[in-house]
Amino acid sequence: MTDMQHPAPSRRRRRGTVLLAATALTAAALTTGATAAAPAGHTQRAPQTKGIATSVLGTDYKVTLTAVRSASDPYAASVRMQVYVRKSGAWKESDRIRVGGADGWFWYPLTGRHAVGRFSTAGTEPAPVDVRLLVTPSIGYSTTYHYVIRHGDVSTR
Repeated sequence: MTDMQHPAPSRRRRRGTVLLAATALTAAALTTGATAAAPAGHTQRAPQTKGIATSVLGTDYKVTLTAVRSASDPYAASVRMQVYVRKSGAWKESDRIRVGGADGWFWYPLTGRHAVGRFSTAGTEPAPVDVRLLVTPSIGYSTTYHYVIRHGDVSTR
C-alpha cells in the first residue's frame, strides 16, 4: 500500500486522540488517588509554632504549652501540651494532648505578652496541671482546663 491509499489523519482527529488520552490519564490519576507533584523547589512547610509556657516539676516531669498555627487559617491556632520525662539524662516526650479545640484559638492573642492567664503545676504524683489562656483582649481568658499527669501520661480530671 502506498501513502496515497492511507492518507494521514486529519488535524481534528489527532487533536481528538490527544484530548481523549489526556482525559483518560486524568481519570486514572483521580481513580488511583495520585496527585500532581509539587513544583520544583517547593517544599511543604512545617506549621509555625511558638512556645508559650514551660514548667519543670522537680526531676520527674517537664510540661510545655506550644501554640501551633493553623495551616488553613492564618488567624487560628491550636495549643499543644507536651509532657516529658527524664531518661538517660535527657528529656524524652512521654505524652501530648491538645488544649481546647483544633484551631480553636486566635494566633495573635495566644502568642502575645499576656497569653497565659494561668499555668499551674505541682510536683506531686499524680501531678495536677491547670491551664487558662487568653481568647482575645476584649473577651478575656478561657475557662480553666484541668489535667493530671500520672506516670508520664496526661489526662483530663
